[in-house]
Amino acid sequence: MSITSKYLLGRIALICILSCLATAGRAQVTRMEVIPIPSVTLTDQEFLNGREDGKPITVAGELRLPRNGTDQLPLVILLHASGGIGSSIADWEDYFLSLGVATFVIDSFSGRGIANTINDQSQLGRLAQTEDAYRAIAILSKHPRIDANRIILMGFSRGGQNALYASLNRFQRMHARADTQFAAYIAFYPDCTSTYLEDEDVVGKPVRIFQGTEDNYNPVAPCRAYVERLKTKAHDLQLIEYTGASHFFDARALKQAQQLSQAQTTRNCRIVEVENGLLVDAKTKQPFSYNDSCVERGTTIAYDENAATKAKEAVGEIIKAVLKP
Repeated sequence: MSITSKYLLGRIALICILSCLATAGRAQVTRMEVIPIPSVTLTDQEFLNGREDGKPITVAGELRLPRNGTDQLPLVILLHASGGIGSSIADWEDYFLSLGVATFVIDSFSGRGIANTINDQSQLGRLAQTEDAYRAIAILSKHPRIDANRIILMGFSRGGQNALYASLNRFQRMHARADTQFAAYIAFYPDCTSTYLEDEDVVGKPVRIFQGTEDNYNPVAPCRAYVERLKTKAHDLQLIEYTGASHFFDARALKQAQQLSQAQTTRNCRIVEVENGLLVDAKTKQPFSYNDSCVERGTTIAYDENAATKAKEAVGEIIKAVLKP
């Protein structure tokens, strides 16, 4: 057995143990499986060029089922933020499970040897989680307990950016399996500062963006502009804003606001895709990098009970309308 295989098995075993401990008090969980997802690590330029020959990698995902039986269940696939899998994702899992919806959380970092990308976003391409999500739905749509026609993709911050743009027809043609399709896309406080070629060509499924007006990590203005561009395209795309709410407004663990002094943010950048999948700084016309002058440090993350409550209600309505649990 190779060192890589031993490492992966060790990671999965550890996740199994920790997950079992973590779910011991969660009565609605009747079954938990750790499922390996073969994927590849691509740079953004490789992804945008439709390449699939990146470094092979296996990312682990955790599937939780709300009840025993043989019936097929709806599913929400969750993509984490730059900090990795946190308590807010566990809160959302509990909520979905209480509705009778299965959950699958993808860990896009551990298998790649990344702890987090908060202070150094250059460690992983911004669209890597989209590749992971497409790979995951291809596998989970064949799971005997999952209904392939009732799978939603949901992400937060970095993961929210991937959940949002995974809805692009172009990306799906290049990277997704033709017989798989998410039933809806839910993006919490995503980064909308990048403009991709053909990004107005969105699949005919519901797309929802949830964002706070006081978010200084991923400000709402670029997402407003993106939604405005798509208004004439007759897409089912909506931006839901919460006045006064900050980044991670749904994270109960952040009742005391936190300042991340070294966190990288592209809030003042405008990044544009040009020919050959190259991303450039719209102002300088030079290839974008995290050393560009538009990249800043210092953000605030904070819970907002009012926004969190309203967002949960709104997501619940989407779940009921689309997944019909």
